[in-house]
Amino acid sequence: MERISAFHPPSYPLGVGTRMQKKPISKYKPWGTIDLPDRKWPERTIDRVPYWCSVDLRDGNQALPIPMGIKEKLELFDLLAKVGFKEIEVGFPSAAQTEFDFTRKLIEDDLIPEGVAIQVLTQAREHLIRRSFESLKGAAKAIVHVYNSTSPLQRRVTFGMSKEQIKKIAVDGVRLIRSLLAELDGTDVRLEYSPESFSDTEVDYALEVCEAVMEAWEPTEERPIILNLPATVELFTPNVHADQIEWFCRNLKEREKALISLHTHNDRGTGTAATELGLLAGADRVEGTLFGNGERTGNLDLVTVALNMYSQGLDPELDFSDLDRVREIYERTTGMTVHERHPYGGDLVFTAFSGSHQDAIKKGMDLRTEEGDSDDNHWQVPYLSIDPRDLGRSYEAIIRINSQSGKGGVAYVLSREFGLELPKPMHPEVGNLVNDKADSESRELAADEIYATFKAEFLEKNTPLKLIGYQTHKIEESQEEVSCLASIEINGQSKSIQGQGNGPINAFVHALESEGLKDFKLTDYRQHSIGKGSGTESAAFVQLQTRAGRAAYGCGIDSSIEKSGLLALVSAFNRTR
Repeated sequence: MERISAFHPPSYPLGVGTRMQKKPISKYKPWGTIDLPDRKWPERTIDRVPYWCSVDLRDGNQALPIPMGIKEKLELFDLLAKVGFKEIEVGFPSAAQTEFDFTRKLIEDDLIPEGVAIQVLTQAREHLIRRSFESLKGAAKAIVHVYNSTSPLQRRVTFGMSKEQIKKIAVDGVRLIRSLLAELDGTDVRLEYSPESFSDTEVDYALEVCEAVMEAWEPTEERPIILNLPATVELFTPNVHADQIEWFCRNLKEREKALISLHTHNDRGTGTAATELGLLAGADRVEGTLFGNGERTGNLDLVTVALNMYSQGLDPELDFSDLDRVREIYERTTGMTVHERHPYGGDLVFTAFSGSHQDAIKKGMDLRTEEGDSDDNHWQVPYLSIDPRDLGRSYEAIIRINSQSGKGGVAYVLSREFGLELPKPMHPEVGNLVNDKADSESRELAADEIYATFKAEFLEKNTPLKLIGYQTHKIEESQEEVSCLASIEINGQSKSIQGQGNGPINAFVHALESEGLKDFKLTDYRQHSIGKGSGTESAAFVQLQTRAGRAAYGCGIDSSIEKSGLLALVSAFNRTR
């Protein structure tokens, strides 16, 4: 007998000359840990809102293939102010004329709302600092954000300088800023210092530089310095970042005279987690961009962090109640797009394709309606951590139908969009019908297409039986019995049939029986109204089971309750054939 060996799929090379190492990997090494055995951040919860600073107009702008012009920057600045940002980094005015001109336009055209501080970035270099001060003349509130890189890699590769030389650059820059304050008479100036590449700097050395900067600036508790600790490149897991921040906060002299600011990037895909853990570790302030725009994999996504707080019952003090509008302006001004799976803002984040998910969502929505759909009622709907309406989204976008969708999802769409409350035993019939259509066309179905499919099968199926017309009247000698005289078409032949019963449907069934057409029993009948007022219609649902055991539902819709029931019976009759 021939032996059949086990199947081994062919091996295809992923690339020519690939250099990805196999174990042992010597090219990369673990970053290490922070010596903080009594760390406190794991025991804390985020119970206060940080100071927010948007860097969309600087960090986000420099990452664009085509940077924004003044027109786009003005529109985005206006959006950021309306959302509620009180600190907005507007650019690097010493680096480009457009950046300088934009800053001047904001000030000269009085476009900065009261209480909003504009922030400008500058390297700790004399001519750049002086140019930055020129851009700020006449501003009411300003933050001068000065930085220099402190990491051993940058000290060795980029600058070829010692620790003392790097620290001197920072201190000299801060002293120059302090000496120039008189040039901004009438402007409330605050200082922000960033040891760039803090994430890759020895924590004790970063602390040494920041304390030297504080000594040169002489902050007070009433007017603290902002010490921004950027994860310029994300190099390690978020817990290590939290250890860095907690170690720094606990060891900083005169901690009460400094606001500790976070500026995370997303190289490892954990920028949000790093920021949230950094807040647990003691940080006071957060810098980031809308939807995480920024160089390489981007900056922190401020929308995500703020709405994460909101979903935990903490008011972020940023207004994202019309998130679609925020996204539209962001995409138009930056030329970037928000991914359809992006948290909160993506097209599909409040969408369920899975049948079991759809069913659970529908049950959660129905229960919430029964219990009272108010803001005081704790939001508990399966698979939805937040009410889409809070963000200006609608329930109609929650469930969308494709071949993977379940019976509950189809029923949900028919209920929400068209007011049809299908009996639960009817869900599989309708769900399978719609899913088969989606599967045959290999695409998602819109709500109107779902209804059209339902209508063709349940409302417009007129063979072999069609109701042409009917009359009913009470039988005088009976309090309950009615007579039904109906004109029908059966298998293409017109007939007049008559029967009596304890209601219009029962009388019509007896009329069919008189013609030998009753090979079924009626196993379910339900009815409800659609809409309100003079335009109200009645929807009826009838299930029949034939002697052969075939069962099917039918539906009828009409302004007459009586007629909708008869139409539903005819529909079920035809669907059992």
